Amino acid sequence: MKEQIEKIFPEKSEIPNPINLPFPIHQTKYLINGEILEWNGLSEQVYSPIYIKENETFENFIGSYPLMDKETSLKALVAAKNAYNNGQGEWPSMTIKQRIECIKKFTFLMREQRNEVVKLMMWEIGKSLKDSEKEFDRTIEYINDTIDALKDLDRDSSKLVIKQGIIAQIRRAPLGVVLCMGPFNYPLNETFTTLIPALTMGNTVVFKPPKLGVLLHSPLLNAYKNSFPKGVVNVIYGDGQEVVAPIMESGDINVLAFIGSCKVADILKKQHPQPHKLKSVLGLEAKNPAIILEDCDFDNVVKECITGSLSFNGQRCTALKIIFVHENIKDAFIEKFVEEVEKLVIGMPWDENVFITPLPEPNKSEHLTHYVEDAISKGAKLCNPSGGMKNKSFFFPAILSEVTEEMKIYHEEQFGPIIPIVSFTDIQKPLDYVVNSNYGQQASIFGQDSKDLAILIDTLVNQVCRVNVNAQCQRGPDVFPFTGRKDSAEGTLSVSDALRVFSIRTLVAFKENDSNKKIVTEIIQKQESNFLSTDFIL
Repeated sequence: MKEQIEKIFPEKSEIPNPINLPFPIHQTKYLINGEILEWNGLSEQVYSPIYIKENETFENFIGSYPLMDKETSLKALVAAKNAYNNGQGEWPSMTIKQRIECIKKFTFLMREQRNEVVKLMMWEIGKSLKDSEKEFDRTIEYINDTIDALKDLDRDSSKLVIKQGIIAQIRRAPLGVVLCMGPFNYPLNETFTTLIPALTMGNTVVFKPPKLGVLLHSPLLNAYKNSFPKGVVNVIYGDGQEVVAPIMESGDINVLAFIGSCKVADILKKQHPQPHKLKSVLGLEAKNPAIILEDCDFDNVVKECITGSLSFNGQRCTALKIIFVHENIKDAFIEKFVEEVEKLVIGMPWDENVFITPLPEPNKSEHLTHYVEDAISKGAKLCNPSGGMKNKSFFFPAILSEVTEEMKIYHEEQFGPIIPIVSFTDIQKPLDYVVNSNYGQQASIFGQDSKDLAILIDTLVNQVCRVNVNAQCQRGPDVFPFTGRKDSAEGTLSVSDALRVFSIRTLVAFKENDSNKKIVTEIIQKQESNFLSTDFIL
């Protein structure tokens, strides 16, 4: 394994032609107010986690993107604000059917860019070809499911309600201007799980791509431009303090849709001068535990814990980030777990069956090494022979046993391929961990006794927002609610929940008398209002 890691990065001649791109790619385009503009100012260099060897040197520079200024970002905000126009703009005033047609057009144009987006995703964040394709296709599926969910919502809202002498129609209305910022680990899918429902409900958007995974959004600029009215989608680039802070400080953002760290979310929220005007939809950190009982299905546990902790190198908020295993099966579990982890295929994103790939965050290998060294210095044991071996951006998964609460890895989210293992004899130990944790997204429990599992379920559902039984933590299916307690989330995302979180219930009410009945009837029959209507989409 050591030799494989030392030689993990390829020669330039070894890169398959279908994977190659004409690097460097200098992204100089941006979208404001329906126009694709050219940026001539400062730029940020983009480095790939994939180092290419040529003439005995390694290179990973692949391009650049604009470092915009305050003036430009405020122009994007003004464009979004004007397009919304206090709810009177073309986009929020459209019928649901008209908005759906725009979303469908965008989806069609987006599909045409699949190959380029997938390749850029591999090069920018090191995600495997298979997983990059899966992320793109899952995003398309999510858009289509959102359209179907909106149709269901529209049908449910099309009726009139008559209660206590009041005639009313209750529908959902947009909130205003949304600032949308997604994460680097799912730069397309998780970005679109906020951007698409925000748009679908009639909001306008200022969108800033994540710091890692910027270039892959550039092929979609024309699709935005050609699918939506001007100002509905505006795409900006740059350092957050330079381009995001002025937008938040303006007070003109109605919704903050952000997936990232608590620290950054807190900074952004505090910059807004009117906190009660701002609605936040946040996906934040997690430290999801696995709790393995003595009577578990051993083979299933090992399989689920490997995929749960190491899929995309453990760089998922839903990853299993700490494993509690019963003392009586600890040694057998670690032995089997180490055996299977050491078999994992390492390599480049395009390699067949690759599982562990380079890490996109700068200096991440060194950061992870610090966690390992801290744990070992305080009594932890490194269980696997290849654990922690690194080469530039590559880090082989490290399995740590005898982990205790004195170690950083016990409490902090590693967001990478380190698996801390804690043994227990009293089930209260892992339960106390969940109760005292700052995070509350998910947990996985493994066992066969229904009574024991039921007790754990009833305790954990009041601490986390999803309990996975004999399965890894995960987000999907996208129709299921996705949220968290404590520092893990704000707001609920899923196909249907997202439509609600980016809108508000609004109603039109009339006293039930002959005059008002006549008015309501005329408005509906003559189709004089987009809101007050009994039409619905099949």
